[in-house]
Amino acid sequence: MAAPRSFALWGYCDRGWSRLMPGCRLPGFRSCWPGCPLGARLLSQQKRATETHFGFETVSEEEKGGKVYQVFESVAKKYDVMNDMMSLGIHRIWKDLLLWKMRPFPGTQLLDVAGGTGDIAFRFLNYVQAQYRGKQKRQVRAQQNLSWEEIAQKYQNEEDSLGGSHVMVCDINKEMLKIGKQKASAQGYKAGLAWVLGDAEELPFDEDKFDVYTIAFGIRNVTHIDRALQEAHRVLKPGGRFLCLEFSQVNNPLVSSFQVIPVLGEVIAGDWKSYQYLVESIRQFPPQEEFKEMIEDAGFQKVTYESLTSGIVAIHSGFKL
Repeated sequence: MAAPRSFALWGYCDRGWSRLMPGCRLPGFRSCWPGCPLGARLLSQQKRATETHFGFETVSEEEKGGKVYQVFESVAKKYDVMNDMMSLGIHRIWKDLLLWKMRPFPGTQLLDVAGGTGDIAFRFLNYVQAQYRGKQKRQVRAQQNLSWEEIAQKYQNEEDSLGGSHVMVCDINKEMLKIGKQKASAQGYKAGLAWVLGDAEELPFDEDKFDVYTIAFGIRNVTHIDRALQEAHRVLKPGGRFLCLEFSQVNNPLVSSFQVIPVLGEVIAGDWKSYQYLVESIRQFPPQEEFKEMIEDAGFQKVTYESLTSGIVAIHSGFKL
């Protein structure tokens, strides 16, 4: 089974998250998909039949896409628990550090790829809202003659509380997006947030659209990492920033202890095989310096990386200049 090459956009309306209906046209989406009401291009069905790894297995590239899709479809409901197991809960701090490194400002347009459960998106919205609220407070203090009505009006519009910021969450897996939308509704995230079903290797967006591209613990699951990096470069605006948070291939006792995760996966989720793949995918991912070179090969400049927690994970950063 090959991974679905489909596309759908979700937005928030008065009744909650809903799929946008045919006939709507959205700015910023590629228009080379014939007959598609959303104007997004048809994602290619053709994959080279060369071999690649899937955990401990050697499979065709076509087959890997479907297998990875099945893994995340299987673990979606337990994904947050899985992250806690794989990182001993430290993944929450790593994601906070990613936002602090990004330092988004009000008005930032973010694309979060492989972000189906919304962890980066929600942090982004919290960050820019706090930045914008702080700016508003400073403006109010500077204008002592404002009436209470004028002050209240400044805080009334939820969209304005983000200062025009927006995050697009893109994930190839429907189940992961489903969990993300459920979390967004439960936690009250509405404004400045949209969900799209799409492939990191063939993003359904126009060129030069986003200020920041993030991918957290997702790029090691992409069949062609080089293609995903090239797509990241294409959709970023000139001056835009690429940020990737990912486990690293390092000799670390804690990484070796990850081998217990499949056992826990079987006990907690009844799914040994999916969790075994996730552990092996860490071992197969390129070392930090090699991955840095791959980012540079995609056209990014000023590429750097910062190792976290004794090199277990790293944040790679680069700019489209």
